[in-house]
Amino acid sequence: MAAQLTLHPYGPDAWLLRFAEQPGEAAWQAARAISQALEAEPPAHLVEYVPGYTSVLLEFTPGSTSADSPELKALLARLGRQLGQLGEPGPIREIPVVYDGPDLPRVAEHAGLSTRAVAALHAETVYRVALIGFAPGFPYLDGLDPRLHTPRLETPRPWVAAGSVAIGGAHTGIYSIPSPGGWNLIGRTDIPLFDPARARPGQEAAMCWLHMGERVRFVPARSR
Repeated sequence: MAAQLTLHPYGPDAWLLRFAEQPGEAAWQAARAISQALEAEPPAHLVEYVPGYTSVLLEFTPGSTSADSPELKALLARLGRQLGQLGEPGPIREIPVVYDGPDLPRVAEHAGLSTRAVAALHAETVYRVALIGFAPGFPYLDGLDPRLHTPRLETPRPWVAAGSVAIGGAHTGIYSIPSPGGWNLIGRTDIPLFDPARARPGQEAAMCWLHMGERVRFVPARSR
């Protein structure tokens, strides 16, 4: 079960809101409820929030908060009331994927399957966006078939192209921007996961194509 909400100082005008002791379904539901509440009614002076598996990092404008701030106490009480108040599951977003990544043979060998079977298994699951992290718009997707769980690379690549579909341990995800990375690259998509041009004032979340709580289905596509 999700633990009682607690706030911990995390640097100047930053606070770590802890809602669970360990990851799990209850913790994920709490994270989603809190994220929905912050999106629907962001508190005054909130600059950014970053949800994780057991906590949410809250960053406020300089000088706007303190340990005994009535606003923080009110926020804590409001978010506590939001827990468990979730609606229907998020929409399913379909993502076309060309399964030709350089690590596809490695994943297949680790699983004892053919590369075609790996692609089929990867594409038959409807995944859940557990959280957005590592890089802007990068989705950690829950639901990967256990047969495809594959250790990360011992030495990360210094550069991975945006749109690379990958497996890292028990998760699958999509690199949203060019960056270093140690996940196993199994395919690629043309969907722009992160685009600052999509944002409008007050709608910064639109920069990310996927959001926590949505669902993803990969659709095999032919190479162009």
